[in-house]
Amino acid sequence: MANDLSVRFVDYLRQNNHLALIDGASERTGQGADVRQLKLWEVTSLSPTEFADEAARFFALGRLTLQDMTSAEPLVGAFSPRFLRETMVYPCRAADGSTVLAVVDPTDQATLRAAQIVLGAGINVKVASSEDVAIALNNSSSAEEAEATDTAAALPREDDIESLRDLASGAPVVRAVNDLIEKAVELRASDIHIEPFSAGLMVRLRIDGLLRPVAALSGVLPQAVVSRIKIIANLNIAERRLPQDGAARLRAGRTDIDIRVAIMPMQHGESAVIRILPKDRGLLVVEKLGFSEPDEAKLRRLLKLPYGMVVITGPTGSGKTTTLATILSILNEPSRKILTIEDPVEYEIPGINQSQVKPAIGLTFATALRSFVRQDPDVIMVGEIRDSETAHVAVHAALTGHLVLTTLHTETAAAAVPRLLDLEVEGYLLRSVLRGVIAQRLVRQLCERCKTARPLATADFTEDPRLAALGFREGEIIHEPCGCERCGGTGYRGRLGVFELLELSNELRELIGERTDGLKIDTMAIKAGMTTMLDDGVAKCRAGLTSPAEILRVATVR
Repeated sequence: MANDLSVRFVDYLRQNNHLALIDGASERTGQGADVRQLKLWEVTSLSPTEFADEAARFFALGRLTLQDMTSAEPLVGAFSPRFLRETMVYPCRAADGSTVLAVVDPTDQATLRAAQIVLGAGINVKVASSEDVAIALNNSSSAEEAEATDTAAALPREDDIESLRDLASGAPVVRAVNDLIEKAVELRASDIHIEPFSAGLMVRLRIDGLLRPVAALSGVLPQAVVSRIKIIANLNIAERRLPQDGAARLRAGRTDIDIRVAIMPMQHGESAVIRILPKDRGLLVVEKLGFSEPDEAKLRRLLKLPYGMVVITGPTGSGKTTTLATILSILNEPSRKILTIEDPVEYEIPGINQSQVKPAIGLTFATALRSFVRQDPDVIMVGEIRDSETAHVAVHAALTGHLVLTTLHTETAAAAVPRLLDLEVEGYLLRSVLRGVIAQRLVRQLCERCKTARPLATADFTEDPRLAALGFREGEIIHEPCGCERCGGTGYRGRLGVFELLELSNELRELIGERTDGLKIDTMAIKAGMTTMLDDGVAKCRAGLTSPAEILRVATVR
């Protein structure tokens, strides 16, 4: 029954042009797969809210908002957290006393029958968006954890390795670590920071670029938690004096993820940082990155070049890998052979030959690049240029007729030129191969549900004179964060990029010499019409996408 409903709903979405990716998704899961397992609300072109609206309309069911769920009495205690996360349902009791089950997938009859066994017959099924259900579940679990924070205060200290291994493999520790990872995925966190202090473990999640404390793992020994993470990442739990790095592939709820684990000895124990790399990151399209129309036109013009080098710059965590992956998805055609060497492979793109560096066996960026040239590629992507050897091989690959995409750590687009010269690339070679440089930062996006608009007053310019330098004027309307359940009270939800795209003209190439000053290139490019990251950010402020405080947090006035 559920399968028939799913197929009918898929047909409905396809007829309304909402299911552009269904064919590719079917190939990944197999032709005979249950279409419900494709997680339609993630592979359609609809937002979570739009998908919920369509599902409610198609199945003639009531619609439940996040405010409805948070104001109702939660009934999550009757179910295991794992069941609720995997099925994406939220049981609650409405103000009129009726039992309501908020569902994302109305075709999941097995889940409905399970809920009826626990809650009894007469459940009122309503449709909610996937993000609203995730937020409601997280709020309920956080309240339960807050009540249990003191249960581990008297746990004994344990240093025996075998006992620690047994503890790390026990159900309480395994459940605590799994729940933490699932919560991080639900909250869209990019990293989990588990830090030891004299008072116990502190757990923080990096959400939208900023760290946010969450309830510490209760009822479990701190050493057992770190040991469990080591076991997951295939690390040595007996080694506590040296840093260790590892990786693993997991299933968190309904999502497949890759994780990268970094362990570092600290004063009061070992610190663990878990980097979360979701396997299904949705559509890789330029429109979602946030390029302005002129910069997007420049980017597409650069990607039509048959050879040369395009560099993306920015600090760690500025979205360079996402931009690279999006560019590769644009170039990904059957007529092109694309090879990548990355550390690590964060996006798996069908049709592209991707490899990962393994320094322990001598597979570095430079050695992989040398082998790539013999593989007859059209496009080569190098995850990062870290040394002069990699820089030289990349430049020579671009000289011999390949389009080379790579990244550098520099502050501005123009600073990429002196940085490459510092890596001992000859100036005359750089003039020949460098086609364009994209510099970027990530800023938090204002929550669409709670952002507020207001005019700038004189007091704002007195408090922060930089607003005038950004080009704002008194009385101009800006948007500011407010805070609601959807954004966790921060006023921001999601991130978008601010960019500057330096396209190398003949005049700019003439400035490239053995002692090139990046400031001169920057000044000439701005005079020629280059939009700086600051200008791009201000334009996004005026469009109501972010706030001036966010722009000033990541960019400086030039």
